[in-house]
This record gives sequence, structure tokens and C-alpha cells, in this order.
Amino acid sequence: MDRQSILTAFPGNDAKTQCKRIEAALRHVGPLTTIEARKDLDVMMPATRVHELRHAHGLNIITTRVDRQTDAGHTHRVAVYTLHPGKWRKA
Repeated sequence: MDRQSILTAFPGNDAKTQCKRIEAALRHVGPLTTIEARKDLDVMMPATRVHELRHAHGLNIITTRVDRQTDAGHTHRVAVYTLHPGKWRKA
């Protein structure tokens, strides 16, 4: 399953559907940046959806910060979300 098929499999823009898209991408594709979530999964506020997946669903999603270039050619510090085994517990 790639990001395009995830977007097709979970149509709509409600929070629950956006959470499903992020979870599917993390499980089937791998780590996901803020830029990729917005561009490929149509999730404009990925940090909020990740927070919901952690706290409401217990997913162990780790956030790291990296510098990435946008399509406009500007470098931004963005989050990279990675799904790990086990339940979320705040450090």
C-alpha cells in the first residue's frame, strides 16, 4: 500500500479519517514527515492527528526533528513521525 492508495482508501477530511490515513501510512509505508502528511495524505495539521493517535489510540509514535526542503525550495525544521512497537507512554 502506497500513500496514493491510502488517500483513496480513506476518503474524506474529518479528523477520524485523517487519523486512519496517518496510521495506515506509518504501518505500511514507514516514517512520515509533516510535509509528506500535508502533501501526500491531505492532512493539514499532522501534529494534532498524531497527538490523537497517541493519546486516544495508544500508538507509540516517536517524533524527531529534521531539516527538509519544501517544493518552494525553502528549508524548514519539520517533524518525522515513526511508529514503534508497544503502547505510547510519555517520556
